Amino acid sequence: MTKQVSSSPFLKPFFLKTPVRVVSPLQQRRHTLPASEFRNLTRQDAISVFEIEREAFVSVSGECPLTLDEVLNFLGQCPELSLGWFEEGQLVAFIIGSGWHKERLSQEAMTRHVPDTPTVHIHVLSVHRHCRQQGKGSILLWRYLQYLRCMPGLRRALLICEDFLVPFYLKAGFKEKGPSGISVSNMQFQEMEYMLNGQVYARRNSGC
Repeated sequence: MTKQVSSSPFLKPFFLKTPVRVVSPLQQRRHTLPASEFRNLTRQDAISVFEIEREAFVSVSGECPLTLDEVLNFLGQCPELSLGWFEEGQLVAFIIGSGWHKERLSQEAMTRHVPDTPTVHIHVLSVHRHCRQQGKGSILLWRYLQYLRCMPGLRRALLICEDFLVPFYLKAGFKEKGPSGISVSNMQFQEMEYMLNGQVYARRNSGC
């Protein structure tokens, strides 16, 4: 049989094939949650988001892309530009974005959401430590970009990343725009751009 997994209004439901088996009453409650779900984040998810982000980034760079207050701010102002991956109700990976209105990202873009603009600034993509090295980051990014392609008026996505992450984003279809003018604790970044009308991911029918 198939189990339909709910999603945001712009994400078509997908189905997970599960074997038919008898479930005891004691196990029934455990299986009322969808095995896997993609949805927009809310402010109620902020603590889980920040805990995953802090563990992922502080140990590597000593800095979080977003503070807890900034997470709460963006999830309050533009939750439609976020996407979380939940397994049995637990957040395992997420992306948070906001709107931006200029050609390049600036320091101001790190804390500001500009509504009704054609550009999305992707602030952070993070995966729970127990779910890394499983391809979840690539899968979530693919779903997020296809989700953005379905949103009227959006034309591109921008982000900054350290040099070692450039190949990851190139493989996802991003192009390098050159060194970023943004610095955090003396860390330098490359700015990357993804055109939402591009063809790199179009071959995987997004179902928009």
